[in-house]
Amino acid sequence: MAASPTRDLLLEIGTEDLPARFVVPLATALSRGLAEGLGKCGLAAASASIYATPRRIACRLAGLAEEQPEQTVERLGPALSAALRDGQPTPAALGFAKSCGVNFDALGQKDGKLYFARTAPGRATVALLPEVFEETLKQMDELVPKRMRWGAGSETFVRPVEWLLCLFGTDVVPLQRFGLTAGRVTYGHRFHAPAAIELPAPAAYEPALREAQVWADVGARKTEIRRQIEAAAAELQGHVRITEDLLDEVTALVELPVAISGRFESRFLELPPEVIVATVETNQRYFTVFRDVAMTQLTEHFITVSNIASRDVTQVISGNERVVRPRLSDALFFYEQDLKQPLPAYVEKLDSVTFQKDLGSTGDKLRRVTALAAEIAGVLGEDVTTVSRAAQLCKADLVTKVVYEFPELQGLMGGYYAARSGESEAVAQAIREHYLPTQQGTPIPSTRTGQIVALADKLDTLAGIFAIGQKPTASKDPFALRRAALGVLRICIEGGLALDLRQLLHFALSLQPAGQRDASVLETLLEFVMERLRAWVVGQPQQGRAIAIETFESVRALAITQPLDVHHRVLAVHGFVQHAAAPNLAAANKRIRNILKQAGSVTGGIDPARFEHAAEPALFDAMNALPQLAGSGRYTEQLVNLASLREPVDAFFDGVMVNADDEAVRANRLALLARLDTMCREVADLSCLPG
Repeated sequence: MAASPTRDLLLEIGTEDLPARFVVPLATALSRGLAEGLGKCGLAAASASIYATPRRIACRLAGLAEEQPEQTVERLGPALSAALRDGQPTPAALGFAKSCGVNFDALGQKDGKLYFARTAPGRATVALLPEVFEETLKQMDELVPKRMRWGAGSETFVRPVEWLLCLFGTDVVPLQRFGLTAGRVTYGHRFHAPAAIELPAPAAYEPALREAQVWADVGARKTEIRRQIEAAAAELQGHVRITEDLLDEVTALVELPVAISGRFESRFLELPPEVIVATVETNQRYFTVFRDVAMTQLTEHFITVSNIASRDVTQVISGNERVVRPRLSDALFFYEQDLKQPLPAYVEKLDSVTFQKDLGSTGDKLRRVTALAAEIAGVLGEDVTTVSRAAQLCKADLVTKVVYEFPELQGLMGGYYAARSGESEAVAQAIREHYLPTQQGTPIPSTRTGQIVALADKLDTLAGIFAIGQKPTASKDPFALRRAALGVLRICIEGGLALDLRQLLHFALSLQPAGQRDASVLETLLEFVMERLRAWVVGQPQQGRAIAIETFESVRALAITQPLDVHHRVLAVHGFVQHAAAPNLAAANKRIRNILKQAGSVTGGIDPARFEHAAEPALFDAMNALPQLAGSGRYTEQLVNLASLREPVDAFFDGVMVNADDEAVRANRLALLARLDTMCREVADLSCLPG
């Protein structure tokens, strides 16, 4: 049968202005829902494109067949034992035949049941679209927790729908929804080109809108915005700060991007740059401009992206400057008020701030963090006085006015206030970065003092929340304990801190004022943290390969609770598994483990005088010849040395019967294998590896 001709499908939902956070996700869901829905009907698109602006979400599916391929309809009926009696069809069999629209003789048999199959012509694509569109809308609704209802209708959407467009090739598909019938009309920019635009075919959509002052393609619009703001910054002889989140949000706020620069009074530069960035970027969606590429010297300039090409741009600039001025004035006022007291003066106010009802105030938490930080500093041989001072002040900025207005600046403002209060740079820097790492990909604290305070803060939160029985569930983690655990692990590993988590968590639990703090909670908490390590390490690319789960589990089997040591061992085993001897040794170690398990407890030492086969002294001598590296941390070297035992181990199992009749000989051979098993578990449990 000849392939069905193909056409392009274009579907657009025109709306009132959409919230920026829903623009691209809804367009993506529209495209995905249509493509998958039609795909289930046997209609695969050659390609899919999405279009999204504040006033529209649309997609274009190219190369769709005009109708489904022929459909094979299959049905299974009653079992043969129930379908035939004395060679004649039963009422159940006749009923099945009737439901299929055929005589009983036309039925076949399959899997012990009556069977019917027929070929039906495929349905036209336009006939399938209404039901596929309806199912897609249901999927889109799941993205929007609160939807609007408008007019007299009962239908809902994220914002009122103003028009529908649906073209299949040059033909209109009259989909009906939201009290509207789809046509071939779209609309351009609300102010520059408000007239209706009739489209002859889907291919005309993007060019027609571009002519009507709308950049419908999200990627092209984002690229154009970046180009414009970088050009504007260059004119100001500066460097614009562009974050992907802000760029994406601005892209979703405009249809016709026009970059405009403005400025604020230089007196506001007294503020820490993070405060200005938070005010200008977070509240106003403006881009800040710096003098240097490293973006350490903020200028008084900013760049905003307008949704209109104004004939009097000075009015637009004046309006933007007028909006940002009072916000910066408030921020400067708060900053000046905060500086009227030194940072230590704010600490006592933390006793009136609840951290968690069972775990006390933030002041209580601060005292626990200080004790824990001092303990860690002592273990590492660091300056306990400096660490304790940083810990005592690390939460003080939570009760300052600037942090109240800009919670995302906690820690950062504490660092500035500490420096202005005469604290040392080490203390100020530790306060500034003790929340790090805040998420995957962000750096750990850069100083040892900052790392210790960050560890103490996270370990206290983990211990406290686990003690009161509020550990995370599969769907909920309100205290971000998974992130805290990963932060602890990253600081230990990336910071090169040889710390034992069992000891630290035991100490952290002992400081908690409430809840269960016994050995079972410690084990549960430790397992939780080590599971985070497993999730973080497995799959990481190292030496051109991803770390395998078996590699991690071989180290985890040793029950080591020092993350840095676990990491070093995992890397060594990851390299070792590529060695030609690795599979043989892993298989041999599995065999040894089984033999020893069946033998029960193995007592006594190895007596060379009881060796009977040449392979026994050969293995014994090879084992003794290896350098004694246990406890040295030279794990790669240990494993390479172990690989040299491949031949004597293979020869031993080829020529020696372990379970000899002579009890003394058998015990001697078991002792030899027990020692080999111990060597195979000095770095990792090699029996966990493939082999």
